[in-house]
Amino acid sequence: MNDLHNKTLDYYNKNAPEFITSTVTVDFTQTQDHFLKLLAQASRILDFGCGSGRDTKYFLSKGYRVDAIDGSEKLVEAASNYTGIEVRRMLFQELDEVSKYDGIWACSSILHLSKEELADVFGRMSAALKPEGIVYTSFKYGEFEDWRSGRYFTDFTEETFVEFVKNIRTLDVEEYWITNDVRQDKGEEKWLNLILRKREVI
Repeated sequence: MNDLHNKTLDYYNKNAPEFITSTVTVDFTQTQDHFLKLLAQASRILDFGCGSGRDTKYFLSKGYRVDAIDGSEKLVEAASNYTGIEVRRMLFQELDEVSKYDGIWACSSILHLSKEELADVFGRMSAALKPEGIVYTSFKYGEFEDWRSGRYFTDFTEETFVEFVKNIRTLDVEEYWITNDVRQDKGEEKWLNLILRKREVI
């Protein structure tokens, strides 16, 4: 594990209670339901960086089969307790499943990777998806890439992400939209939301 991951995970381990409090009760149903409508009932979902477990719990309540992972030991413990399933402690770079998931939910999670790491992880996500599987992911809106508030962030605009993803031949951008932050006192922050779909490379 490199220094970038150590520092970011240290932040979440040290600030887990505050982070959970600020996110677990946020109403995110509009985006959750937008993702779910693209999946058949009882599809298998990977919550990729599940944080508090908010989204995993919602997906389970709707009858979907969910696996959840996070890199933070403290968040894994809290999310396991909250969701009632065993959340695995795992780094994004350790994903090695093949054709297992109908959808991958990476909400405000893989934004802590550098662009070089993101290219590798998107490849791993694509491999883990079944044919025509989908990814939902989100990034802070902008062009910043560095340390901020104790964590590493890679931000994107719609233009910079479309340019970035050109090199990932197995994923297409199907949809994107921009939203305000739903957390209290964070409404001025903008987010880029994306739906990607796996395509077969001939």
